[in-house]
Amino acid sequence: MSDTIAVNNLVERHRALKNEISKVIVGQQHVIDEILLAIYSGGHVLLIGVPGLAKTLMVNTIAKTLGLDFKRIQFTPDLMPSDIIGSEILDQNREFKFIKGPVFANIILADEINRTPPKTQSALLEAMQEKAVTVAGEHYNLNLPYFVLATQNPIEQEGTYPLPEAQLDRFMFAIELKYPSYEEEVAVVKSTTVDSNVEVNTLFNADDIIEIQHLVRRVPVADNVVEYAVKLVGKTRPDSAFAPEIVKNYVDWGAGPRASQNLILAAKAHAVINGKYSPDIENVQAVALPILRHRVIKNYKAEAEGLSVDEIVTAIF
Repeated sequence: MSDTIAVNNLVERHRALKNEISKVIVGQQHVIDEILLAIYSGGHVLLIGVPGLAKTLMVNTIAKTLGLDFKRIQFTPDLMPSDIIGSEILDQNREFKFIKGPVFANIILADEINRTPPKTQSALLEAMQEKAVTVAGEHYNLNLPYFVLATQNPIEQEGTYPLPEAQLDRFMFAIELKYPSYEEEVAVVKSTTVDSNVEVNTLFNADDIIEIQHLVRRVPVADNVVEYAVKLVGKTRPDSAFAPEIVKNYVDWGAGPRASQNLILAAKAHAVINGKYSPDIENVQAVALPILRHRVIKNYKAEAEGLSVDEIVTAIF
């Protein structure tokens, strides 16, 4: 199959996939789009939203429709690295046997990742980066494709362990979940307070997702689009020659090279699902906000004036 035919097929399958997910999830279209873009690109996602916005249900539904193995880890202050990676036990033959932890799945929902100490956070982040874990000197590869969707509650920060900027950078997207609209909330209440279960169909499998990831990476990109993405990331750095006044005045630290890489990968995926064979500047802008918002650190002046990172990032397009 040629790549052009593969792109056309993916457009149809992506539309069918979103229809299937919408059987269970009401609204939140941009969130679903960005999660799927991350999956097609092979990246991880940080979901930021208050409790009760169906984050777990959304990820579980996406995993079912994609035909992927799904595990949820509820992070707590007493969770140890062995609780998520697995540990060796002594079996009935008095031999050590490795019992795999919940990290061995295709999609991991790391619920409230900032509720657990740095040692456990780093164990998960190492697995995200290396796609493998090492226990007692033995190397274990994780199942591919492999995605981590971590959640954070933006309100309750007491007794939490915020992820350092270097670890936030491991996430391709930071997606903010908003409250549903009035009409959407009415639809949610109607659909969830009746005695019926909605079953979703599986439209993909693990091999399909891996092939889509390869297809996305094969998409050609014009030099001017790559240069625009790199310049856009450069504009977020206060000491850069490209930095506008708003960045020099209100930003402490800008995004690193991983942001440029993620912009191009996500722009390729965004172009493909919209039936385009190569991304343009509009595709880069469409994915820029969720890629840059957790990589730009605003200063005290921005805090004092009530300026959000989203407003700063939008101003530099």
